[in-house]
Amino acid sequence: MSRVYQRACEVEWAVARATLWAMVILIFTAALARLMGSPMNWAIDMSTCLFAWSCFLSADVAWREGKLMSVDVLVRLFPQAWQRKLRLANYFIISAFLLYLIGYGSWLSYTTRIRTFQGIPGFSYAWVTLSVPVGGLFLLLTTLIKARKELRGS
Repeated sequence: MSRVYQRACEVEWAVARATLWAMVILIFTAALARLMGSPMNWAIDMSTCLFAWSCFLSADVAWREGKLMSVDVLVRLFPQAWQRKLRLANYFIISAFLLYLIGYGSWLSYTTRIRTFQGIPGFSYAWVTLSVPVGGLFLLLTTLIKARKELRGS
């Protein structure tokens, strides 16, 4: 499982980076096209879709690597045992929220499968809303791994 998870993390990191770059290139190209008098009206809408995917995937990469912002000024004053309990409680709250996000996001993706995204023919709104349950699933896996490490004391 560890090798499969490691490979999935590498793919996730590559997709997160690719969506961010594609979004930037698409917006820049749309700006140049508009400057030349041939606007690409769909470019901003597609970059919105890429932004949704980039946000969730990048959030998981940052969460996994411990690079998310945290305010622990008060928590550092507690003894180590209490700090550990607070981290576990935090992981539980995050997991509960992510389970809700996965459930609601899956339902939302299913209900929007027929709707077109911003009127772009053949492009379902579900592709945008799928970023919620997929990103939530990755974030949940990372949270559970962090909680397991915390419980094992490593």
